[in-house]
Amino acid sequence: MTQLTKTDEQAIWQRWISVRDSHAGDILIKRYMPLVSYHVQRISVGLPKNVNKDDLMSLGLFGLYDALEKFDPNRDLKFDTYASFRVRGAIIDGLRKEDWLPRSSREKAKRVEAAIEKLEQKHLRNVTSKEIASELGLSESEVITVMNEGFFANVLSIDDQLFDQDDGEGIGFTIKDEQQPSPEEMILKDELICQLAEVINELSEKEQLVISFFYKEELTLTEIGQVMNLSTSRISQIHSKALFKLRKILANVIH
Repeated sequence: MTQLTKTDEQAIWQRWISVRDSHAGDILIKRYMPLVSYHVQRISVGLPKNVNKDDLMSLGLFGLYDALEKFDPNRDLKFDTYASFRVRGAIIDGLRKEDWLPRSSREKAKRVEAAIEKLEQKHLRNVTSKEIASELGLSESEVITVMNEGFFANVLSIDDQLFDQDDGEGIGFTIKDEQQPSPEEMILKDELICQLAEVINELSEKEQLVISFFYKEELTLTEIGQVMNLSTSRISQIHSKALFKLRKILANVIH
């Protein structure tokens, strides 16, 4: 991150907060650009190669600017921490809204799906990527790439409604859960979640952040330490202390 003295940074923040000084805003954007790069790098690891990192950077920068606009300096929360939520959220939301597969990949995916259906009906079993490649005249690695990219796209859009391109009618689907809990179990679970939420509110702000980063954002303890500017061992201590408090308070609530 760009090196600024504490006094200089406070002055820049004051100009931004008080009058939304554009020059101060530019300095702060440059100051926290490495935070955007960090999240882009981390998220891009599991994405198809055709997803452009520059596009992810644009989404992340939008999240950073949104964080600058909405940050409340009166709260006992570091901007780095607040911005991390906004940046990561903006990138994930952008991925979900856009169709990141090019038309050629979509067409290949449809061909692969059709070949799988044809071969499975013929052999009455699951078919291998080698058999699919032979059927389509593609290399096995190309078939695997197409299947992986198609899986990525489906994961991003699994909560979205699908539409038929010809008539615009919605296509619905249901995945049956063999271990679906009963209505009574769901009520008990909902009550427990409400109790847990109340208990979490009794934790300190740092403890709440660590719990959120670890279990919701799925960051490692080392990554959380980088975001919160604390050592990994300190984050581990906060995490353990928070879990101990949760167990103790929740036990009292339940009993």
